[in-house]
Amino acid sequence: MNAPIQQVVIVGGGTAGWLCAGMLAAKLGKQGERQRGIEITLIESPDVSTIGVGEGSWPSLRDTLREIGLSESAFITHCQASFKQGSTFVGWRDGSEHDRYHHPFTNPAGYTEIDVHACWQALHSNKPYDRAFSVQPELCEQHKAPKQLATPDYAYVLNYGYHFDATRLAEMVSDHCVNQLGVRHVKAHIEQVVSHQNGDIKAVTTQCGQTLEGELFIDCSGQSALLAGKHYNVPWHSVKDILLNDSAMAVQVPYHEQDNTIASTTLATAHPQGWSWDIGLQHRRGVGMVYSSDFASADDIEQSLKRYLTKRLPHDVVEQATCRQLHFSPGYRTEFWTHNCLSLGMASGFIEPLEASAVAMVELGVRMLCEQFPQNRDHMRILAARYNERFAYRWARVIDFVKLHYAINQRINDAYWNAHRDPATWPDSLKTLLSLWQYQPPSRYDVVQNEEIFPSASYQFVLYGMGFKTQSPTLADASDMLKRADAISQKLQATLLQFSQGLPDNRALLNAIRERYQHLSGAPL
Repeated sequence: MNAPIQQVVIVGGGTAGWLCAGMLAAKLGKQGERQRGIEITLIESPDVSTIGVGEGSWPSLRDTLREIGLSESAFITHCQASFKQGSTFVGWRDGSEHDRYHHPFTNPAGYTEIDVHACWQALHSNKPYDRAFSVQPELCEQHKAPKQLATPDYAYVLNYGYHFDATRLAEMVSDHCVNQLGVRHVKAHIEQVVSHQNGDIKAVTTQCGQTLEGELFIDCSGQSALLAGKHYNVPWHSVKDILLNDSAMAVQVPYHEQDNTIASTTLATAHPQGWSWDIGLQHRRGVGMVYSSDFASADDIEQSLKRYLTKRLPHDVVEQATCRQLHFSPGYRTEFWTHNCLSLGMASGFIEPLEASAVAMVELGVRMLCEQFPQNRDHMRILAARYNERFAYRWARVIDFVKLHYAINQRINDAYWNAHRDPATWPDSLKTLLSLWQYQPPSRYDVVQNEEIFPSASYQFVLYGMGFKTQSPTLADASDMLKRADAISQKLQATLLQFSQGLPDNRALLNAIRERYQHLSGAPL
């Protein structure tokens, strides 16, 4: 059992499966940079389609695609991708007319030099927190792109991730993995899991009689969780008592006019019975409503969703749109790596689309696997324990961060939002942090592990965007910190003007990238 780990079998495709295959092959495959010569096989059902609900990423996807070996211009073209510079929250605080704040991907200027919260209160208390030391929210409101056409692939002026067509991404990475990275692709239904005497998986067999053996199996089979769930029966730790949402309704709609502006952020709008996402790709919008079945019926949500859509689309277009009903159980596995099986994606855990944590958790999992790949079965046992500990921590932090968006809302007339505000639904860790943050702002001391999925700046953007009050230390008018903060503010004003004039809008840049890619590659648009 301590033979070298040479064969990896990934069960399931989609975004999780193919990103996993791509990273492993690029890092450890026969053509990989470390030349470990790992043989990678991905098996997926020919009948299961990608869900592709959220279609949003964190900036980390830039590094992932680059390391896999994909051109950003090709990705933007084939996946109808657009730039995501953060999230915009509408109506989450109290539902009033001016209830709007941003969570941008670029940290406040001077974040590591000054106490941004204290300087905001001392110098710019009349401004929203997100605009006091950041130009990105204003540029997002102007629908500005985060870079110029001359900016190299994956480089940036303003930090960004993507909105993308998840089905097309899986197809693109699949083609690259098979034709460039040597991944074996099998389309078949799994009929049986064959085990060793010690409980490890020896092989999976297909309905057409194939036997696929491996030393490491990765379960990317989504909610069906063929290996982690159905074979190993690893328990699912539900957090439905904390995060109440268990359903979503999604729809894809066209732009009313082809030259409509493409938003720079995911638009998250609060409604009395849930919240809606609105994601602008190049060719369409992906829109949906997240809700709890305890507080609303599917019919209620469909009507709310259509009312939202009619604000920007003709009535007949909205009526023709097909809504997809989705159900999920918010939570995660009590063990992510059991025996020689690692679970990723929805087979491992899923909370809800808010803040696009799903793809980011896949990336973190695959990156840790690549950097700490087991040499043999004994080594795997040690790494599995470490992985399980690390990702139990990460899921707990995702839950804290997502719950923060709900816990301090002031929408007192809505039963759904009142239930989220009940401290009985708050994790103890979040209760402690909220008590602490009455006296001091979120800092690096609150998020202590390397590669935290949400840094302390993200907590500040949400916390103060929602109107939370932290006691501020009194700063002398002549203090060195205030002088530095004032200098930063003045520089930001010049930067805002420069970027406003120099950055193109999203659609203009995306069109230019597509045209250049077509000219250089001869590929059709």
